[in-house]
Amino acid sequence: MFDSLLVANRGEIAVRVLRTAKRLGIRTIAVHSDADADALHVQLADEAIDIGPPPATESYLNREALLRAVRASGVKAVHPGYGFLSENADFAAAVVQQGVVFVGPPAEAIRSMGSKIEAKRLAAAAGAPVVPGYAGDDQSAETLAREAARIGYPVLVKASMGGGGRGMRVVAQAEDLAGALEGAKREAMAAFADDALLLERYLAAPKHIEIQILADATGRTLSLFERDCSVQRRHQKVIEEAPAPTVDDATRQAMGEAAVAAARAVGYVGAGTVEFVVEDGAFYFLEMNTRLQVEHPVTEAILGLDLVEWQLRIAAGERLAFGEEELAVTGHAVEARLYAESPRTTTRGEVNFLPSTGELRRVSFPGGVRVDTGVRTGSRVTAHYDPLLAKVIAHGDDRPQAIAMLRAALRDTELAGVEHNVPWLLRVLDQPAFVAGTYTTGTVGEAGAELLPEVDALDTAIAAAAVILAAEAAEAAGAAGESGPWAPDGYQVNLPHVQTVRFRRARERIGLRVVCEGGDYHVTGSEGDVHLGGASLVDGLFEARVEGAGIRARITIADAEVFVMRAGATERLTLVEPDAGAFDRVAEASGQIVAPMPGQIVSVNVAEGDQVRADQVLVVLEAMKMEHQVRAPSPGKVTALLCASGDRVVEGAELVNVATS
Repeated sequence: MFDSLLVANRGEIAVRVLRTAKRLGIRTIAVHSDADADALHVQLADEAIDIGPPPATESYLNREALLRAVRASGVKAVHPGYGFLSENADFAAAVVQQGVVFVGPPAEAIRSMGSKIEAKRLAAAAGAPVVPGYAGDDQSAETLAREAARIGYPVLVKASMGGGGRGMRVVAQAEDLAGALEGAKREAMAAFADDALLLERYLAAPKHIEIQILADATGRTLSLFERDCSVQRRHQKVIEEAPAPTVDDATRQAMGEAAVAAARAVGYVGAGTVEFVVEDGAFYFLEMNTRLQVEHPVTEAILGLDLVEWQLRIAAGERLAFGEEELAVTGHAVEARLYAESPRTTTRGEVNFLPSTGELRRVSFPGGVRVDTGVRTGSRVTAHYDPLLAKVIAHGDDRPQAIAMLRAALRDTELAGVEHNVPWLLRVLDQPAFVAGTYTTGTVGEAGAELLPEVDALDTAIAAAAVILAAEAAEAAGAAGESGPWAPDGYQVNLPHVQTVRFRRARERIGLRVVCEGGDYHVTGSEGDVHLGGASLVDGLFEARVEGAGIRARITIADAEVFVMRAGATERLTLVEPDAGAFDRVAEASGQIVAPMPGQIVSVNVAEGDQVRADQVLVVLEAMKMEHQVRAPSPGKVTALLCASGDRVVEGAELVNVATS
């Protein structure tokens, strides 16, 4: 085994690799951008090297910066994690040319299978069925349009390199193809430094099943069974499980054999994944990922393996110490990905999942499950990188138990500071199709707004009572001020009193009337009336009785923001002065279109004086490695453009002014 390892990545996968390496006694070196100087993976490593500014293209995708770090550290091996340069054959070759071990397959295998175009050719030659489509070298718009027409709409546009749904578009009709190609190319180049595309027949509702492969340098190649990764939004996986609930033994064996054949065809070495789509009993080769997958923990759980350890051992020249006949599946595992995003808003009936940025004011995960994360309380989520916060993995004796464990763990998760998808995940777990195991890649999209979390009047009532309780504690300690949101109206310690607490939730203003007497709080607002009996707030834990039942919530108050965490959900409210929010009302009335998140302007699609229709794309904004379309809320005329292509903007920055017609 080599004595030192540089992890050329960030976030939870860097933490994951570093922990296994440290357990094996390997000296570890992390790399980081300026934005990640205080990140968890930096703190965990024995050493850390700054590789550049926050944009990924100038740091984690900067091959020369990473190679300089390899030389400076004197390491014996480099682990690329996943994403970024993990499937970049030139980077793998350059590492080896430095006399350093690349923990992954040979560059030739990455070049062959890292390209979805080449992978489909090789898989077909190895006998695996492939989805009909176009994977040619001619990338001209004319050829792609002609091939799309031949395949038939709808078609799926896919980036040849990378994954995670980036550079992927579903095109329903010919007139939408040109825009989809342009957007997919931009997104692929930004995320993977390669804008080659392929086209496939769009299968509306298949199962997405993948086979985990492990191979050593002697040619011994094993199938480590399958995972079901069909719960997807925006073509990105969010819940995965192993084994797949609807795969029978015959299909499992056939897919495993096809995956092994594809891996052997390119002389594959290390851990990799061969992905298939399954529809109407038939399976088709989709692509091969020449790296570790985000969802690898569910395979580790059911087999009792550490895939990172075996990656390192194989890279160090060791042979696999077991065969397929020695592998046995134990129980069932389910993984949920927790993202910093807001699954609250919809456009044309579809959930937007807008990324969310900010400082994490509280991060707390329960015991009894595995949690892979790269964040902690105080971490900052920026617009530069993927919004994945953590993965929660539950392993039970059977599928129902694993799902129940995951559901309980998500309900006990506490996240404050950014919007997150935990309540949405809980709703997915309760869907009949998921419970039955019959869900497909189309299930989440079909459910749409049905999975959106609901605003609970109890949470705002709890927030109001918590603010008063916190102010009371501050007053008793002699720390309360005389003005601002911490000076409730008409406040007197230990006497019955009536107060008004004002919040802002996004752009909505909320006023609550609170009658306080002893430990009882009666809260009245537009959302209804709530009576909180025997309320207390001790060390951030709020407890009260509501209609005879006890409730608990975790409260975090930071600056003027109040976070109420209960049953996996987080209500985020901002305390405001009586006259605050006037600007919001003016902005809404004047037709100001603002940035929904910080990011970089990719394109401005309108000009001053243009007449626009409702839902027309005005601006395209890139954030967290994906593009987001800013659309007109209603018909009108563009009266002002306040941004240009290439501009970096903050959340809430005015982009376009549209006077409604």
